[in-house]
Amino acid sequence: MTEPAGATGVPDPALAHRVPELGALELLLAVARLGSLGRAARETGVSQPAASGRIRSMEAQLGVTLLERSPRGSRLTPAGTLVTDWARRIVEAAEAFDAGVAALRDRRDSRLTVAASMTIAEYLLPSWLIALRTARPDTAVSLRAGNSAAVAALLLGGEADLGFVEGTGIPSGLDGTVIAHDRLLVVAAPGHPWARRRKPLAPAELAGARLILREPGSGTRQVLDVALDAYGGLAAPLLELASTTAVKAAAVSGAGPSVLSELAVGDELSARQLIEVPVDGVELSRALRAVWPKGARPTGPARELLTLTRARR
Repeated sequence: MTEPAGATGVPDPALAHRVPELGALELLLAVARLGSLGRAARETGVSQPAASGRIRSMEAQLGVTLLERSPRGSRLTPAGTLVTDWARRIVEAAEAFDAGVAALRDRRDSRLTVAASMTIAEYLLPSWLIALRTARPDTAVSLRAGNSAAVAALLLGGEADLGFVEGTGIPSGLDGTVIAHDRLLVVAAPGHPWARRRKPLAPAELAGARLILREPGSGTRQVLDVALDAYGGLAAPLLELASTTAVKAAAVSGAGPSVLSELAVGDELSARQLIEVPVDGVELSRALRAVWPKGARPTGPARELLTLTRARR
């Protein structure tokens, strides 16, 4: 069976030739919003002839007509409407990527240092940082990412102003508040026997299986340890990896089953690169929390970021 493009995690070398550059997609979104190629050109800082050439190049690259041009302005074709919807997702993802990477830089002028566990840092924090940039454009942010235990250590050591964790409770020495809820899913590649089961797993079956897992100290591992303690605890892991992305890639490759956040596996479940395996009788939901040192309620930009996380539930 032919494997879907990208299923192995290896970049497709032809992809760069098929996907338009980001500037062209931003121009197309501006045309869709303003209804005029000339106004879109001015908004994006290019001349009208250059904008027209960029749209035509994109049409040639994609092999579809995107705009109907007339003296009254430019209107999207039906194909152009679809491409614009897809382009919007790419541009939003690029903005989230930019916000996340900017926060990772060690900037001397940073006024806010955020520590976040890996799942939150990967899947939730970028959109919060974009919102913070809009609300406080002059606030520079540094991000420290690690497991939940590492986040607690950074806060207690005075190396971060605000933290985000995913464990079973608030780490010792910290205060916090629930900002969202998450569910852990047992997943396996389509070729694994669990993916073809007709009956849910029993808790003891899950506890006794050799799984691909995050390291001790991660929020995911804490929840699993507590949930399966009554069934003998977790068996020795098949693989123990330090990031959600690495665990997910190993599971997709067929190395073995895993337990991952629902936030992390949505695309893989939709593409059937991973299959959710139901489990009976075990609670795998968890709260996601903002945390800070006891007696040091967040103020300034940290308080603003905390408010934004609640507003975007």
